[in-house]
Amino acid sequence: MKDIERFVSGFRSFQKEYFGSHGSHFEQLRRSQSPRTMLIGCSDSRVDPATLTRSRPGDLFIVRNIANLVPPCEREPGRHGVSAAIEYAVCQLEVEDIIVMGHSNCGGIGCLMRGCCQVSSDSFLERWMSIAAPARERVLAELQGKDEALLRRAVEQASILLSIENLHSFPFVKERIEAGRLSLHGWYFDLDAGSLLEYDQTERLFVPTGDSQQASSG
Repeated sequence: MKDIERFVSGFRSFQKEYFGSHGSHFEQLRRSQSPRTMLIGCSDSRVDPATLTRSRPGDLFIVRNIANLVPPCEREPGRHGVSAAIEYAVCQLEVEDIIVMGHSNCGGIGCLMRGCCQVSSDSFLERWMSIAAPARERVLAELQGKDEALLRRAVEQASILLSIENLHSFPFVKERIEAGRLSLHGWYFDLDAGSLLEYDQTERLFVPTGDSQQASSG
């Protein structure tokens, strides 16, 4: 109950800041939104995208789910919430960038690493995490004999790249990328180091962002 009271108090502060006599920021947002970036992040309570990027309301179109996964484009019956959000962001909002942001110590990837995520399972969590099974299989094949912590980190990062790969399977995403109207980015937030890594396509690995590198070495 104390948490609820704190959240309500927090809303009142937000209300005063954004809707008070000096709250001009929401004048435009009341009518419409026009974010230029979509961010697909994890539901983990420690990695709130708006907090990490110091974004204001209206800056990011955010989708959060377990392990920040993007399923491949599928047409069979079902409730495709993430796919619908991607379509809305790309086709309606016409975002210019999509960021897939994963993180260290991800609980969903931990479940995947324990081998408990099967497509045939009755568990919602296991069926969802089976999307990342190819990333796990790829890492285990390439890094045989490595310690558990290194393998988990590698799968966390490989699942980001798998999600980016799956984004290309949506025709409207692929079309805009080829037209130079949309860019995809892979980010990895290291909770232990407090640093942000981004995928470098030339180097084919995750490297510290400029600001993150300065902070971690300072």
